[in-house]
Amino acid sequence: MKIQIRANAYQQEIIQKKNVNSTATIVWFTNEMIDADTYIDLLFAVDDNIFSSITHKPVIVNEVINTSNNLPNNYSRINVWNTFLEKDKLELVTNNETEIANILQALGYQYILVPDITGMIAPRNIAMLINEAYFALEDNISTKEQIDTAMKLGTNYPFGPFEWAEKIGIKNISNLLTELSKTDERYIPSKLLISNIPC
Repeated sequence: MKIQIRANAYQQEIIQKKNVNSTATIVWFTNEMIDADTYIDLLFAVDDNIFSSITHKPVIVNEVINTSNNLPNNYSRINVWNTFLEKDKLELVTNNETEIANILQALGYQYILVPDITGMIAPRNIAMLINEAYFALEDNISTKEQIDTAMKLGTNYPFGPFEWAEKIGIKNISNLLTELSKTDERYIPSKLLISNIPC
């Protein structure tokens, strides 16, 4: 199985470690598309869809905001925000489970099928957690460091909310919250969170 993947250096390193004993051949996308069995875009953006010409082979994209209704039929969605790609199990939205399962397995991943909704499950929950931490900081409840420590100790999360926001990217968090807030005001981003988005 030949898989072409667009990924940054950090993502490539993680996939290479998981792919040590695999039969899959990975070709990293630089500037040229090859004839592959499958295409994976971990840097996907709707306005930067490098595999848009692929219509009859599976394309797997890192897309948590846009649902399948906004993507081509041969696309499957996964969540690989920073810190999630390292896990052994990925969240997956697909209408082609058998084929996509084989592809993910060849790369060393298991999966869990999740509803085809904006934010999937983990990103939606983590974004809300981070947003609440920013609201707490706005209210001068505590410092970033103390909130991170309390959350790690109290919930056994691998990162505190501010650490997670830094790893995932505040812009990613804000974009998801903004989209979710269009139908549910509970997701309106904290003003402090928005003011921390890098220019």
